[in-house]
Amino acid sequence: MPLDPLSSTFAALADPTRRAILARLALGETSVMELAKPFDMSLPAISKHLKVLERAGLISRGREAQWRPCRIAPASFKQVDSWLGNFRRFWDESFNRLDGLLEEMKAEEAAKASPRSQRKVRVKKEKQRGRTRE
Repeated sequence: MPLDPLSSTFAALADPTRRAILARLALGETSVMELAKPFDMSLPAISKHLKVLERAGLISRGREAQWRPCRIAPASFKQVDSWLGNFRRFWDESFNRLDGLLEEMKAEEAAKASPRSQRKVRVKKEKQRGRTRE
């Protein structure tokens, strides 16, 4: 059963080697040989990772004479970003509600502490003047 494009994208992103390849390609296009350098794996293994990324629409590969440059293909990233946008809004709203609750709790705590702190200030001033009520 073929995966939908978003599922293919997330499946491709699930592998740390492929994420590292994408991180390198985010700096600019490069050859397969350059992409393979930091990894302790064969060129055919790197090539398989590149095919997965290409099938998911995350990269494109060209041919310029003997050079086969790889580059980021932004369309799939836009789909992922759009899908994640719903969750971004959810978390933003949740954090905003939490901020509001924390502000209310701080205000309540300040209101409770206020009479005590006012009494402490008054007692301290009375002690300084020599009028203590003990």
